[in-house]
Amino acid sequence: MVRKFKKALKRTFIPVTILVVPHSRKKPMKVKIPLAGIMVIILLACIGTGWVLSIGVNAFEYHSMKRRVTYFSSQFIELRSTINYLKKSEDEFKRLLAFKTKKDMINAVGDGEIDGLGNIEELKKQTQHTAETVAEIRNYLKRQKDAYRATPMGAPVSGSITSYFGMREHPKWGEPAFHGGIDISSSTGMPVYATADGVVVFSGRHAGTGNLVVIEHGFGFNTAYGHNKELKVSVGQEVKRGDVIALSGVSGTTTGPHVHYEVWRHGKRINPLQYIKGDSYVWEKTARN
Repeated sequence: MVRKFKKALKRTFIPVTILVVPHSRKKPMKVKIPLAGIMVIILLACIGTGWVLSIGVNAFEYHSMKRRVTYFSSQFIELRSTINYLKKSEDEFKRLLAFKTKKDMINAVGDGEIDGLGNIEELKKQTQHTAETVAEIRNYLKRQKDAYRATPMGAPVSGSITSYFGMREHPKWGEPAFHGGIDISSSTGMPVYATADGVVVFSGRHAGTGNLVVIEHGFGFNTAYGHNKELKVSVGQEVKRGDVIALSGVSGTTTGPHVHYEVWRHGKRINPLQYIKGDSYVWEKTARN
């Protein structure tokens, strides 16, 4: 047994000649390496190759895991942002629903305001759907608020109605005539208020109605304010409901100081009285909100 081992060990040190033949006229080179040396070189080469391959695999797995972690991190950040938005919206709607009337709710809406890893996408879709639904509700309330602001509400001046909308006997000429608005008595120099948000489209002298202001409100609404002593606005000026647009007086064809007030809807004159005391709301006579 010992002899066989010594004999096998002796063979491992038998030199092996490696002949290197250059592609030139130079003489071939002979390199003698023990068989054991060749075996060691092959073994080291195999170990080195395995080590390099293991590093490559680990690097690939590392980058793959890093991409997954980055993706899930971004999903959770977005999800947390959506949940925060939903919570804020929920709190806002709880506040809105606490109001007892539609008027209070619409007034409260601001201009800029009222799982496992495998289930992230599904949860994200659900929260996005909820967020979009909330946004649609807020946009609806915003449109309601715009319509509310554009709708004439309240009287333009404090006083009593002395002449109503429709056919009447002209107070100066005594003949039957159609009255396209209402007359509200007032003392000379009293402030006249815009009854809705809008833009002034006429401010000047007009036959019959004297010093006249006409405001375009949108949503088909226009209002007109006549017989004023003094005008406080100019064409192109934006006004809000409750802004002073004139001072009452006796200009034009009139028998005494009052404000002639008209409401137009899609170009047709309609009874302003329904917008002073509507079916859905009861408004103060002076629109100062």
